Amino acid sequence: MLFTSWEFLGIFLPVAAVVFLILPERWRTVRKIWLALASLVFYAWWKLDYVKLLLISIGVNYALAEWIARRGGTPKVRWLVIFAVVLNLGVLGYFKYTTFLLQSLGWLTHHDFSAPAILLPLAVSFYTFTQIGYVVDVARDSRLHYSFLDYLLFVLFFPHLIAGPIVRHWEIIPQYAGRDIHVTRTDIGAGLALFLLGLFKKTLLADPVALYADAIYGQAASGAALPFLAAWVGTVAYALQIYFDFSGYSDMAIGLARMFSIKFPANFDSPYKAANIAEFWRRWHMSLTRFLREYVYFPLGGSRRGLAVQLRNVMITFLLSGLWHGAGWTFVLWGGLHGCYLGIFVLWEKLKKRLNWSMQGWPWTLAGAALTFVAVLFAWVCFRSPTLEVAGRTMMSMLGGHGFDFPEKDQWLRDTLQKVTSSAYVDKWSRLFRHLGFLLGLIWLLPNTQQLLSSFEMVLDGASRPSRWKLSLNAGTGFVLGALFLLFVYSRYNTAASPFLYFNF
Repeated sequence: MLFTSWEFLGIFLPVAAVVFLILPERWRTVRKIWLALASLVFYAWWKLDYVKLLLISIGVNYALAEWIARRGGTPKVRWLVIFAVVLNLGVLGYFKYTTFLLQSLGWLTHHDFSAPAILLPLAVSFYTFTQIGYVVDVARDSRLHYSFLDYLLFVLFFPHLIAGPIVRHWEIIPQYAGRDIHVTRTDIGAGLALFLLGLFKKTLLADPVALYADAIYGQAASGAALPFLAAWVGTVAYALQIYFDFSGYSDMAIGLARMFSIKFPANFDSPYKAANIAEFWRRWHMSLTRFLREYVYFPLGGSRRGLAVQLRNVMITFLLSGLWHGAGWTFVLWGGLHGCYLGIFVLWEKLKKRLNWSMQGWPWTLAGAALTFVAVLFAWVCFRSPTLEVAGRTMMSMLGGHGFDFPEKDQWLRDTLQKVTSSAYVDKWSRLFRHLGFLLGLIWLLPNTQQLLSSFEMVLDGASRPSRWKLSLNAGTGFVLGALFLLFVYSRYNTAASPFLYFNF
């Protein structure tokens, strides 16, 4: 059940919220059971077969955590933790990477290994990482203890279950364990406003620009050598698609949770405004970055064991990040590129410090942001391309390897777009440029949704970046959001809801 589907908007969410609000606040257990059951229905809507593995995973991880807590401080704890982590990663690896490994082994040995038909459970990457973090944290502090119902709701809560944020137990569970959940009008109003803003990002900004990326990358996948201009346009279009798609999802998830008076950590903070690649990763998929830093990078030694070990740890962390996103060599290459980017940044920072270069001021910031954006664009080529061959051919086109000829006629654009839609949004390059320019302007010149709603403390981890533009929950805001919702209804009247890109991971 997609957040943008009529089933979710017209049936599931109203029923889940109204029943929760009708139940008296003092009925804590009943309200938690209701949210857990509603979340199970939300998850089972995709495929009932997925539910069994999810519940088994929750039960086994809770039992292992309890076992570890009762043996806190004993030598056996370390082996129990290792067993729990290996078990979780083994399940994830079987469902997500078996086919990839067999195909890679076949390519290396020139032997055809028949891959079994394995159904990839929805959200297995997200709920696996969430539970690994919990088990490891219990091992670090054996005093941690929650009831099974509190833990069950922590993992199942539908706003974050499918695609994050990857939440931590100490952030979420104390908000409803041992206390009444008091939902205020501000919670509902601010949560609904953020949810609607995310809905508009996904359906009115991300989905239309996806047509350009799909059409142009479809040409590349068919074996065509893309024109120089088309390669750049397709890549920028995909960068905009994934930006508004994922930021829209993050807004919707945080807004939904707030409607139940539960706050999530921030997950997206205008990453294309980042002045360097390290800042980009502090702003993009912030909960995943935090998880990898705390459970991979730091345990490997972080930056405490010298420069060479630090660079190694950075590369390992980002290669794992690439594999987490998808079982394919294109994702490994994407992670490797970002590992190289971060390694170069570490070396650059050390060189600046040694030579006492300050490099302060807006010209340096602007240059750094431009360089970072271009580097991220090249990495997105790997993320979007179905194969390494397509990625290499597209990068070559972007570098002028297939010539710098511009399509002389708009017919190339029209013919390309007709392959993905019968009613192209544009029929001239000039109109396409205006569309992309408008979206880039929204990203670079305007505050993000967290800043617009910063007066209502939408997220857990501190204040948003300052902004002169802030939304109030008044009639004017309601009118604008209502008008945009009508535009959403009009645009979706005869079209099916498209899944969020991160649902694939």
